[in-house]
Amino acid sequence: MILHTVTFSLFHEPGSSGEREFLDAAVATLTAIPVVQDFRVSRQVSKKSPLNFQFEMKFDGAEAFNSYNDHPAHVGFVETRWAKEVSDFQEFDFEPYGQEGR
Repeated sequence: MILHTVTFSLFHEPGSSGEREFLDAAVATLTAIPVVQDFRVSRQVSKKSPLNFQFEMKFDGAEAFNSYNDHPAHVGFVETRWAKEVSDFQEFDFEPYGQEGR
């Protein structure tokens, strides 16, 4: 299992229609990719981070994760929305401790 998370901020103003449209498009696009499991969008509530949102999703393993990364819907979303609307981000990909190489 791989837990893929990306924490990010948008160029859009908080609460704006642009913010809502981006998040709604992300949910619709990324959850339609068959290998994506347990997709969740979260809003940052701590002032300790300048990043405002997080996407979290799970994959059965490296093959599924690579399939997601290469999927035309994901590539298209990154090229047409993410690259233009995200001002900053950090990506983290985790597997359960002790599961390396399995």
